[in-house]
Amino acid sequence: MSFPCRNLMAVPMTENATIGKLAQHGSITRLIDIVFPGDTNHHGILFGGTGLALMDRVAFIAATRFGRAPFVTASCERIDFKQPARIGHIIEFAARPVKAGRRSLTVEVEMAAETIVGRQRHSCTRGMFHMVAIPEGEDAAGYVLPELLSEERSDASDVVAMVEIIFPDQANSVGRMFGGEAIAYMTKAAFVAASRYCGKLVVLASSERIDFARAIAIGEIVEAEARVEHVGRSSMSIETKLWSENLLTGERNITATGHFTMVAVDKDHRPIPVRDSVTEEAIPFENGRA
Repeated sequence: MSFPCRNLMAVPMTENATIGKLAQHGSITRLIDIVFPGDTNHHGILFGGTGLALMDRVAFIAATRFGRAPFVTASCERIDFKQPARIGHIIEFAARPVKAGRRSLTVEVEMAAETIVGRQRHSCTRGMFHMVAIPEGEDAAGYVLPELLSEERSDASDVVAMVEIIFPDQANSVGRMFGGEAIAYMTKAAFVAASRYCGKLVVLASSERIDFARAIAIGEIVEAEARVEHVGRSSMSIETKLWSENLLTGERNITATGHFTMVAVDKDHRPIPVRDSVTEEAIPFENGRA
């Protein structure tokens, strides 16, 4: 199994990381994708290896966010795929640290799939990934993981938040993420937010100007946050923010903000009402809720 940490640039641990044992909540990290034909077998079902690789990737991100050190995967417990994910499904991987030792961390990962039309959701599998920190630098000998505090799960949010790591094939010759890759990721988040809101197939109609405030380096996390901010008859305006995050320091920066117009369509790609009970007036949103 390949380890995502191969692309990280190691930096010395902070002084606080070597003094005592700090405490930190094990918050949930989410990776969201869409199943395309190239990811499936001849039956249109997501390859198990692809699903396992994505579970390993989000476990790595969650572990590194928790410990702020490079990690490798030591092992994973038996993973049985109970239900398949098919072409066109939205797949979501939710990772949460559940047990912390001195340098070992157990991350629970759940994979779920949902249909775009009708929003039918089912759990595909769940597994435990055992990750080991491999700190580097002059303070590495005294490094210990923070103490894990319990945290209540909370899924009551209208914001779609999805993370990914930047690898060399997504970057230019100076190691910075291509602007087109960033826009594509923001558009994917807008698509998921709009699809989940209306439970119908949606397409991109337009986007406003996007200005990039900061370059994103190889090895950094990008996190796209998307929410429905305005609803018309058949269209939705989606606000999308793109954050960049240094895996080892936790420093986060807004990289770009964009507004995308998504339109609900039928199977023949003709515009249809976002809601079953249609109102002619556009409906503004407050705090992401209607």
